[in-house]
Amino acid sequence: MFRFLEAAISRSRTTLLLLFMILLSGMIARCSIPVEGDPDISVPFFVVTVVHEGISPEDAERLLVMPLEIELRQVEGIEEINAYASENAGTVMVEFDPDFDLDQALMDTREAVDRAKVEFPSTAEEPIIQEQSTSEFPIIQVNLVGDVPERMLYTLALDLRDLIEAQPDILSADLQGSREELLEAIIDPKELETYGLSSEQIINSIARNNRLIPAGSLDNGDGRFAVKVPSVIENYSDIYDIPVKSDGDTVIALSDVAEVRRTFKDRTQYSRVDGKNTIALNIVKRADSNVIQAIENAKKVTEAFRENLPAKVDIFYSQDQAPYAQSQVVELEGNILTALCLVMVIVVAAMGIRSGLIVGFGIPASFLFSLIFIYLLGYSFNFMVMFGMLLGLGMLIDGAIVVTEYADRKMIEGYNSRDAYLAAAKRMFWPVTASIATTLAAFLPLMFWPGVSGKFMRFLPVTVFTVLSGSLLYALVFGPAIGAIIGRAGNKDKKAQKKLDILEQGDPRELRSVTGLYARVLGFATRYGLVTMAVTLGILFTTFWAYGQYGSGLIYFSQAESKFASVSIRARGNLSVDETNALVKEVEEQVLEIEGIEHLSVRTQMSGQPSRNGGGDRIGSMFLELYDQPQRRNTATEILEEIRTRSANISGIQVEARAEDMGPPVGKDLNIELSSYNRDLLEPAVEKIVNYMRSEVDGLRDIDDTRSLPGVEFKLNVDRAQAAIYGADVSQVGIAVQLVTNGIKVGEYRPDRADDGVDIRVRYPSESRGLLALDQLRINTANGLVPLSNFVSLEPIPNVDTIERHNGIPIKKVLADVAPGILADTKVKELQAWIATQDWHPDLKITFRGANEEQAESLAFVGVAFALSLLLMFVLLVTQFNSFYQSTLILFAVILSTAGVLLGLLITGNPFSAILTGVGVVALAGIVVNNNIVLIDTYNKLRAENPDQDYVQLIVRTGAQRLRPVLLTTVTTVFGLLPLASNLSIDVINRTIVQGGQLSTLWVPLSQAIVSGLTFATLLTLVTTPAMLAIPHQLKALWRRLPLPMGLRRARA
Repeated sequence: MFRFLEAAISRSRTTLLLLFMILLSGMIARCSIPVEGDPDISVPFFVVTVVHEGISPEDAERLLVMPLEIELRQVEGIEEINAYASENAGTVMVEFDPDFDLDQALMDTREAVDRAKVEFPSTAEEPIIQEQSTSEFPIIQVNLVGDVPERMLYTLALDLRDLIEAQPDILSADLQGSREELLEAIIDPKELETYGLSSEQIINSIARNNRLIPAGSLDNGDGRFAVKVPSVIENYSDIYDIPVKSDGDTVIALSDVAEVRRTFKDRTQYSRVDGKNTIALNIVKRADSNVIQAIENAKKVTEAFRENLPAKVDIFYSQDQAPYAQSQVVELEGNILTALCLVMVIVVAAMGIRSGLIVGFGIPASFLFSLIFIYLLGYSFNFMVMFGMLLGLGMLIDGAIVVTEYADRKMIEGYNSRDAYLAAAKRMFWPVTASIATTLAAFLPLMFWPGVSGKFMRFLPVTVFTVLSGSLLYALVFGPAIGAIIGRAGNKDKKAQKKLDILEQGDPRELRSVTGLYARVLGFATRYGLVTMAVTLGILFTTFWAYGQYGSGLIYFSQAESKFASVSIRARGNLSVDETNALVKEVEEQVLEIEGIEHLSVRTQMSGQPSRNGGGDRIGSMFLELYDQPQRRNTATEILEEIRTRSANISGIQVEARAEDMGPPVGKDLNIELSSYNRDLLEPAVEKIVNYMRSEVDGLRDIDDTRSLPGVEFKLNVDRAQAAIYGADVSQVGIAVQLVTNGIKVGEYRPDRADDGVDIRVRYPSESRGLLALDQLRINTANGLVPLSNFVSLEPIPNVDTIERHNGIPIKKVLADVAPGILADTKVKELQAWIATQDWHPDLKITFRGANEEQAESLAFVGVAFALSLLLMFVLLVTQFNSFYQSTLILFAVILSTAGVLLGLLITGNPFSAILTGVGVVALAGIVVNNNIVLIDTYNKLRAENPDQDYVQLIVRTGAQRLRPVLLTTVTTVFGLLPLASNLSIDVINRTIVQGGQLSTLWVPLSQAIVSGLTFATLLTLVTTPAMLAIPHQLKALWRRLPLPMGLRRARA
């Protein structure tokens, strides 16, 4: 290995050429890596939807959901199956293990759905399988608005969609706010009576005249000719001339008894952006494309399309992710440059310009080395990758500092630059390798973090790992090669030489400087090593006890505010589409008056729809895009509170407003799941928990549950025996009822520009539809027209909106958010304590899901990762020092750093973040041991060179010699993260300083953990570690002085 170092320094031109190639490759990789704000997380999560018009939730569960569950349970790798049976559809959400192969998971899901299809009713539509991932959320929304007919706006939206989807980096442009097309035949009951026609005759005539007939071909020996029988409806005008009845030479066509029109299905929702009715295109990029470039291409196509728009139609953009992603990237790059400047100022001030530049050049070299692997791994350039670089910035020059500082001392002693840097590389090879290896060992387990949280956080340890690997290569190879060419001793005067001689051979306590003061303190602490250790243990115990008593609790990720927020509007009752729209519009008008909101996207929906994040009483949702923080006076929390205040006076609704989750999405703060095969146990238990939360638990709001909503549905009871007397049956009743509701689907046709087949439906005109029409319906039988009321009774019953199941077990949920300033973890513990005291049925299971579940899993993994990190580091240290005591002493710094983290949380009053602070504690385990490694390695070398010298003097000399590099490595790491730890975003590129911004607030827990833990640990390490090195010597001396019996004396001798 040392021969390799000699070759690298002696063949410096080759070494520098290799460095240039790495730098060039890194710059090319940086230009090629896709840029994103948030990490692109691919999780095998699929939604299977089976639509069946008119099916009830009970039938959807039995006929659609349960066959799917049975087949999906046999698929390997599935973690959860959540199913929703609702009106008109059954939905199954399949969640695989996050590390399961995505393509294999999709293939297995398709095969399971295909096996289940044979159990579906023949009238069910084809199952739809959709893959869900973060990359499938829209990167921009293009909105078409205008006072023009809906058909014109819809056609323009289709044209623009086709142009945008033709771009190579665009996956899809999905329409929002549009209705499905429909070919509708309106039949008048009076006309049917006039012509003596039944509705069944109309339906059968259309169905029999819209079939694909494979007529075949003729081969008579003289040639072969294809024969065609045109029988498929290709245009809506083809349906006009379909004969429905003939009498002699007279033929009655469909146009004689029906009005045929190409229209849209009945509206079930409204969509608006910034108060304007719109048809919007939600544009989704491909997984490996650059979000900024994709949006730019989409806008370029849209602007070209704008030139040909009618005068009354306009286009505008909302939910544009490009400025957000760009600002995050630029701001973090600015913070990295700020940290770089701070670090360089400290290094140059401490080591001089030449040595400082040699050390500082390791930062861009390590970053570009890291980017090569980031590119090869297929990662995007997102804020997690950049923060990993920022985190590694202070650590990556530790090795270069130690090597360069030692080389500087050798050059002061008279070595030339080549020999000095070669000696430094050889002397510090194992200490630097061991220190970086222990840091990598701390981050290594974090790469295997399971779950969605692990997918999200994995970018951080991978980036740090590659950055530190590059720094090791630079510190031992490239840095010495550069130093051998341009290195020069920092200070060669007699005073510096005398100081160096004292540090090397004399007693540092004689120095009249900071180093001398430290040496005198260290000498006192070392002389009383056991007392020093006892004081240190007392400080640790006090810190841990104080945090246990006065700690501020636990959070899942971060308390940072997002630029995006959502508002849910809830209302109960059998509301029509227009009533729903009117209620949502009242809230919308209030929200539009609030300052600070850049765009507001609104969608209404029918109540009773399945939802993962609440009950079925949601009638509308709003997506808020706020102005950037410098452009608004109010914080996101204040804006959301104002929305709540303004909407509180609107009767009949409840409004929930919450910011978008920063970090892994977890939904509402509290998520209680009740499960039992006995459905009768669920609703009373939910009611009991909800009543307790509302009356006894303070600090909760937006309490919601998934019980069936109070409402009415109508049940038609058919007396089959009486119907048979009149020559009727249930099928005829069903056809008659469908004519006054959504209409009867008699077939499909595919017009030009249609993505899918357009339904052909037959129904009565609007004046003949409705609730009263059910009593007036008559059906045509062999005995003539018979009133439906003769054998059918109409019964109002309580409705069932959605049936929810988890892994095949019926469930209900209770959800809630906590008020500002309240920690969810505190309320979870309070509820858990109350639930444990209650008498529940043994068949009922109560589980806390959501953030609490993810938090517990994250803490469990962090604990395991911490233990594995310590084990790996201990193995490395024992290998390096061949001493259990010294290895344990080095790892003692981990306890000091953990105490420092908790002390920092006590001083700032911040809660412990399960993910970010936990990662900080694990990362610190690898950082703080570096100082101890350098101290103990130096002590061992001095001890070997001076075996007869007093151990106290050797320990003091060790501390004095290593004081500058230890403080320098600590200060560079601390100063690199200090702005973010202080909740300051200092961007030297854009010359901005933001206090409490989204970026800085997001990383406060991790930054503060490292800053406080490293500072506290270093201060104690500089005294405690050397003092504890003296303890074995003092215990031996004490053993010799003890009065012992003769036998033990001989053993001692």
